[in-house]
Amino acid sequence: MNLSDRLKGAQAPSAAVSDTTSDSAASAPAESRLAVTLPKESVVLSDPFAELKARAQEALFARLGARLYDSSLNEDQLHAYVVQELGTVLEAEPVPLSATERQQLIAELNDDVLGHGPIERFLADPNVTEVMVNSLDGIYVERDGMLHATDARFVSEAHLRQVIERIVSKVGRRIDESSPMVDARLADGSRVNAIIPPLAVDGPVLTIRKFSRRALSVDDLIGLGTLTPELSELLEVCVRGRLNVLISGGTGTGKTTLLNVLSRFIPENERIVTIEDAVELRLLQRHVVRLESRPPNIEGKGHVAIRDLVRNALRMRPDRIVVGETRGGEALDMLQAMNTGHEGSMSTLHANTPRDALARLETMVLMAGMDLPMRAIREQVASALDLVIHLTRLRDGTRRITQVTEVNGMEGDVIQLTDLFAFDYAAGIDESGRFLGAARPTGLRARFADRLNDQGIEVPIQVLGNEVVPAMLRNGRSR
Repeated sequence: MNLSDRLKGAQAPSAAVSDTTSDSAASAPAESRLAVTLPKESVVLSDPFAELKARAQEALFARLGARLYDSSLNEDQLHAYVVQELGTVLEAEPVPLSATERQQLIAELNDDVLGHGPIERFLADPNVTEVMVNSLDGIYVERDGMLHATDARFVSEAHLRQVIERIVSKVGRRIDESSPMVDARLADGSRVNAIIPPLAVDGPVLTIRKFSRRALSVDDLIGLGTLTPELSELLEVCVRGRLNVLISGGTGTGKTTLLNVLSRFIPENERIVTIEDAVELRLLQRHVVRLESRPPNIEGKGHVAIRDLVRNALRMRPDRIVVGETRGGEALDMLQAMNTGHEGSMSTLHANTPRDALARLETMVLMAGMDLPMRAIREQVASALDLVIHLTRLRDGTRRITQVTEVNGMEGDVIQLTDLFAFDYAAGIDESGRFLGAARPTGLRARFADRLNDQGIEVPIQVLGNEVVPAMLRNGRSR
């Protein structure tokens, strides 16, 4: 007899006597009432195992209480206590479980109590790149750049809140009604964002962008179609030649991943200072100093912004400064660093096009509180930046480099841009809906080629202006 039949057989007598035993049930111990009472959330579950798990989970949370947050217990002690209490809970169930069923139930409940609940399996799945919890049963994951709904669900809002609090407490952060949103990271570096009522109207919302267990290499990006071998050759010489690089793109386009890959081209003999909101970069060089911003404490004090770290980094004798993401007044300090002897610095920025990226930089410089004329800001941008690499997440879910644009100084009040590589959308789409195109050289000569040649760095022919310019790319280049 399978578990479904055994559960039905156990529930039928309970249902038959439920009316005659209501008074006695009220006075019975919690363990015995568990066998005949379903929580509201489990009524809608059609899976018998899920019903059993929901009952056991509710009783387990009730028995554990404050011990879940007892700082005097380490992970091993808490795990042993959970297993002990779970054994007591399962003994109260009228349905005998096989050894396999019991082991499965203990493993899943252990994830719920000590791990990340129903999303634990998605965090362990290497094919899942993002987990989004919109509600108790509105859990979505991203695979291969596409969103998929799942059948996973949290038992209650309290359960979801417990998972969120467990995540943020491990990194010394808090989330409550007075501080209802938080950015944090898991032990493996995965980025976590949580927001709860009153800001989240329909209940707690949790978003986890997973951190790859293995740092991707340039060959991995070539295999994924993000860039081509020709383009990787160009980017390598640009990094080795100490060009200042800005990586732009929308949310989830792979900007940080590309920044991490480009950092591999930095020579071993240079001192690198990385500055991030939450540490995500994994540089392989030995001479790396990692700095991380700090949010304000419960009293609103102790805040250390990215801009403060950029200014401090200038006193640390860096050869290169790598800013994980530029999003505010630190843009001014970063541009000044690039203009004052820290060539080869890199950063990322949210924008829809390379031209928009420069416009956003201008806006962020104004956020620094400096009353500077717009022309002075643009001159800073034009003289500091050499290259803008733009990433796009296409409709097929893939992340591609769609533009590599050189910054060519000012002409009047306008920053001049030249597209060196542009995505060939005219290549079409295959039967599975995947774009066949890639970033192709436009044939326009890069002005930085002479500077790199003077340093003894061989420049790829693709940026020397020796190739025929396709009409499609010529018509679409930046002006």
